[in-house]
Amino acid sequence: MASRSCANFLHLASGNLLDIPQTPRGLPRVMTVPGIISDMDSCSSNDGDSDVASSGCRERKIIVANMLPLHAKRDGETSKWHFSWDEDSLLLHLKDGFSPETEVVFVGSLKVDIDVNEQEEVAQKLLEDFNCVPTFLPHDLQKKFYLGFCKQHLWPLFHYMLPMCPDHGDRFDRILWQAYVSANKIFADKVMEVINPDDDYVWIHDYHLMVLPTFLRKHLNRIKLGFFLHSPFPSSEIYRTLPVRDEILRGLLNCDLIGFHTFDYARHFLSCCSRMLGLDYESKRGHIGLDYFGRTVFIKILPVGVHMGRLESVLNLSSTAARVKEIQKQFEGKKLILGIDDMDIFKGISLKLLAVEQLLQQHPDLQGKIVLVQIVNPARGFGKDVQEAKKETYMTAKKINEVYGSPNYQPVILIDRPVPRYEKSAYYALAECCIVNAVRDGMNLVPYKYIVCRQGTPGMDEALGVKPEYPRTSMLVVSEFIGCSPSLSGAIRVNPWDIDAVAEALNTAITMPESEKQLRHEKHYRYVSTHDVAYWARSFVMDLDRACQDHYSKRCWGIGLGLSFRVVSLSPSFRRLAIDHICSAYRRTNRRAIFLDYDGTLVPEASIIKTPSPEVISIIKTLCDDPKNTVFIVSGRGRASLSDWLAPCEKLGIAAEHGYFIRWSKDSEWETSPVGADLEWKKIVEPVMSLYREATDGSSIETKEGGLVWHHLDADPDFGSCQAKELLDHLESVLANEPAVVHRGQHIVEVKPQV
Repeated sequence: MASRSCANFLHLASGNLLDIPQTPRGLPRVMTVPGIISDMDSCSSNDGDSDVASSGCRERKIIVANMLPLHAKRDGETSKWHFSWDEDSLLLHLKDGFSPETEVVFVGSLKVDIDVNEQEEVAQKLLEDFNCVPTFLPHDLQKKFYLGFCKQHLWPLFHYMLPMCPDHGDRFDRILWQAYVSANKIFADKVMEVINPDDDYVWIHDYHLMVLPTFLRKHLNRIKLGFFLHSPFPSSEIYRTLPVRDEILRGLLNCDLIGFHTFDYARHFLSCCSRMLGLDYESKRGHIGLDYFGRTVFIKILPVGVHMGRLESVLNLSSTAARVKEIQKQFEGKKLILGIDDMDIFKGISLKLLAVEQLLQQHPDLQGKIVLVQIVNPARGFGKDVQEAKKETYMTAKKINEVYGSPNYQPVILIDRPVPRYEKSAYYALAECCIVNAVRDGMNLVPYKYIVCRQGTPGMDEALGVKPEYPRTSMLVVSEFIGCSPSLSGAIRVNPWDIDAVAEALNTAITMPESEKQLRHEKHYRYVSTHDVAYWARSFVMDLDRACQDHYSKRCWGIGLGLSFRVVSLSPSFRRLAIDHICSAYRRTNRRAIFLDYDGTLVPEASIIKTPSPEVISIIKTLCDDPKNTVFIVSGRGRASLSDWLAPCEKLGIAAEHGYFIRWSKDSEWETSPVGADLEWKKIVEPVMSLYREATDGSSIETKEGGLVWHHLDADPDFGSCQAKELLDHLESVLANEPAVVHRGQHIVEVKPQV
């Protein structure tokens, strides 16, 4: 698969090719000399050192995320720090997808600031007790990195919000970008402290660490590296506005596997790679792969799931049962609609409230019979937009309650406080309908949690006073702009901006026959229970292992500076041309044939000026003046252009139009290939190509004496590629009985005589 990334192969003339002999499986913790490892010993082999052999068999995963899955609290009396697992953390839950023998190391920041003089002691305690490696970002750096670049730039942009004016988001700030890079570098240093490069797998999570793969790949060319993005990835029209777009894309491409929740997000990423980096992708046996300098970067599409055991254990708590009874009593005789969202401008809370207002207005008979309980989780950011969203939410709720409420009835109840897990589970279990109305969200697991809680447990059945065989029902109204929407085929999908449609969806949900609710619930529960967080983690790691299988069967070469670093991966048979060896062989021989291409060799492919520079002409003339040399330019270009551009080189041979015309020197006559004397087919091809040129803005036709070429380099990448495929099929059809062949190359479709 050709790509622009391989165009400038001259970069391979410098650097150290990673070429060392076969290395045994049992390696030291840090490899001091990277190289080729072709046939690795299996874990069962024994070379006499049982300790080394056994250590190599221990599977280990390094999970890297912005925050560690820990709670931290300082003891008021002893001033000592106490840590505990965050039982609700996704990072902790995904361990269920690994084998019991797998060791998991977490790398990330703590949610509290630790004094510098305490950091070493805390780091040792976290490593010993929790297998966690804290990053300890300086306070100012953490603020610029997380609250600055992540929350002010990446988060809004990835949710389709552009800083069109100062009041609508913050403009790009390079100081914040530098803080982002610096923070990622610190994370990389911490990973390097604990990694066993030959055995460990590294799994990076979310948009906070998108350039981390570059730092890790630069240290360890064959690191086994996966990345999962938990937020949306915007379309290329949005993403291309980011001034550091290429650096972030190249950072992600330094991974072996990149995961997304939905195909839409993956498609946007692939489109960005195509339009901004010139990379093409293809499906390989059901897996999408990008060719990046010889490495195949695989794309994984799978939404994350929930931890079934965690949800069910909370449902069985006595506190949950007690809260269920309280809520039942509070809303007796009313249908409960539930919403649980962060206080965020993208969650669509105010749009949801407007839909409820519309529902009550259009269906007066529902007044006094339905209640929307909106639980508002604490905001993760503290910007002006969050405060405005909160203000609008309260004003809208107040208005609805004043118009449609009564002394004993409030149609909208806002719960704006930290709500414990058991209380949320109680609301989930009792809600007739759950609505998630976000205008843009990466995944959103609220619908999954709702389905599990509506399925219930023996303890919850007892609290609700229902029998185990009692049919389970649930109804979901979900925005079509959230990641979980495609997997919930039984939900009522809505456009959150269409208030009327959302109101009607709510009415349909609460008035639907019980039998249909049951069927929808059963369908959803089958999916959610089988595609839980363990399934997601296990599937991702299996694909990561597959993506890394050929790491030690290729030669690797690191090139590029800073965030432009990448690894060129070459076949084992590749051998770099050593300059000293070439010079020595050149001097020893009496007859030499030198063949040079034109575009990409004598002149850059992207250059508008196609005439070789005076320096290039001088070098060619010097080569030609040596009587021991026969020098030829071999090109697909026409003989007239090549003759004109290379006129100063009188002794130079030219093979134009891929050898259709050959001239040994400027003074000799052109020789024409006897193949293809019949060129009548050009009269068929030219009108067809003209049709596609007119229909494809930016395309052009190059007329040669022995053929025709349709170019689409300057056309829209996606449209040009699509048109090229159509043109190829069209020409092959009309030329089926003609002595001509149709060839599709990089940004071209060419027709030439049949050999």
